[in-house]
Amino acid sequence: MTVRVAIAGAGNVGRSIAQELIENGHQVMLIERQPRMLRPERVPQAEWILADACELASLEEADVASCDVVVAATGDDKVNLVVSLLAKTEFAVARVVARVNRAENEWLFTEQWGVDVAVSKPRVMAALVEEAVTVGDLVRLMTFRQGEANLVEITLPATAPYVGQPIRDVPLPRDAALVAILRGRRVLVPTPDDPLEAGDELIFVCTADMEDAVRQVVLGADSVERTRNGS
Repeated sequence: MTVRVAIAGAGNVGRSIAQELIENGHQVMLIERQPRMLRPERVPQAEWILADACELASLEEADVASCDVVVAATGDDKVNLVVSLLAKTEFAVARVVARVNRAENEWLFTEQWGVDVAVSKPRVMAALVEEAVTVGDLVRLMTFRQGEANLVEITLPATAPYVGQPIRDVPLPRDAALVAILRGRRVLVPTPDDPLEAGDELIFVCTADMEDAVRQVVLGADSVERTRNGS
């Protein structure tokens, strides 16, 4: 599933998020107000716009309303809060991810300011963009032990082969463990008798070389090929 993402702030953090999302097949628009920071050659696959993301007219011109996700990634917490509020209240963007620069400001980054998720690390921000909108694919959320193991997420589509069946029937490969199920607002610790449901977010810990095997088991034998073909 291709997602359209607007990122306010084209500094190191914004560009890092943009590059990762583009590599995963998503459409990215970078909005930057400082001409010296406008460097399309750094992320040539992105759409670049010179504008102030705190101005309503700029966001309208950029057609932010058509975006699935807005990421407020500037180095200024005040700017990130304003961008988040405008994205949510004026353009009804479904998912707003905001960067927190100073820990003492974290309490401000709430739903009242239009923020769905507040986070500081670029890699986690990119993962949270995808986690919210990607159904039927594997999303890497976090890496452990210098890349030896990963925390990954799969949101089950209704067509997944083990929907309706208990976890004991899912033949997970070695070096892979299902550690949690997010179902609506609930966090479930999986037991062998728990049945899987469409829309479940399955959280696994697995080694990097087992990711494709986990995807094949949970989503079907052709899921890896479909992902690589962008379908």
